[in-house]
Amino acid sequence: MNLQEIDKLFDHFKNITALVIGDAMVDSYLWGKVERVSPEAPIPIVSVTNKESRLGGAANVSLNLQALGATPLLFSVTGDDEKGRRFRKLMEKNNLAASGIFVDPQRITTVKSRIICNGQHIARIDEESTEYIDSALEMMIFNAIHRTIESRKIDVIIFVDYDKGMITPTLFEKVHALAREKKIFVAVDPKRRNFHLYHEVDLFKPNFKEFVEGTGRPIRKGDLEILKKTAEEYKKEKSFKLIFITLSELGVFISNGVSQTYYPAEIRYIADVSGAGDTVLSVASLCLASNVPPQMMAHLSNMAGGLVCEQVGVVPINRDRFKKEMERSAF
Repeated sequence: MNLQEIDKLFDHFKNITALVIGDAMVDSYLWGKVERVSPEAPIPIVSVTNKESRLGGAANVSLNLQALGATPLLFSVTGDDEKGRRFRKLMEKNNLAASGIFVDPQRITTVKSRIICNGQHIARIDEESTEYIDSALEMMIFNAIHRTIESRKIDVIIFVDYDKGMITPTLFEKVHALAREKKIFVAVDPKRRNFHLYHEVDLFKPNFKEFVEGTGRPIRKGDLEILKKTAEEYKKEKSFKLIFITLSELGVFISNGVSQTYYPAEIRYIADVSGAGDTVLSVASLCLASNVPPQMMAHLSNMAGGLVCEQVGVVPINRDRFKKEMERSAF
């Protein structure tokens, strides 16, 4: 892409409205230092120096979309608890609409608490509900999504599945049918439980681990020939338009059934891989809605994912830095 095309693409991102459906959460951080070992057990004692809460999961996808200029509309579920109220405050603080956030008194709000010392993760504590939401709440959410799609122009629907129960088979099928009727692009980031649920979507974006677990194929990491063959077979079986597999430090692979592209990861300082998949999904979805060719979609998504890995913790992409990196790549 030349500089004029890069500017045009970012201008187009500003006109995109993305409906995000999935498991949102609070990413909590305890920052500290370790100076001694506990006398009670051979474990480090962490002296906490700072605490922070950030938006995670589907909410982080929404932040990435917003950072790139698009308008995200998030539909998710929290519990009726202090952490759910913290989530809403974070939505408000980040200027994200909370009208699509439903409260389920039977659930707890998903929280991932990370303990970080000297820039390194030493532990993570997860608090979560993983059962599917009940049918009554499922219907309420679908009706709200239906009203939104009928009342405004939606360019892409993004399913962000973290296996916490927000995306039920029925909810996906109903929204998917509506999207096809309205000719709205659909992108999916799957997890194991619902892996085989998704079909006939425009973009299917698992990571390598999810793809191997979901297909049940014993693919060795780095064996690109077997990966490509298996991806083509699964893409054809499920009638995906694009299958896009992230390979962590090895880069990304994308196929539209006609051509295949592999991009190795760029050499960077990797501080933390948390949230990189959210960034890749966000950029790829905006490229999908902008009719960017698959090869360029993969290249830009790969670049964006690498950039957020340079920072500790889950963070959205920095638009200006991403644009500068694109311009550097163009030269």
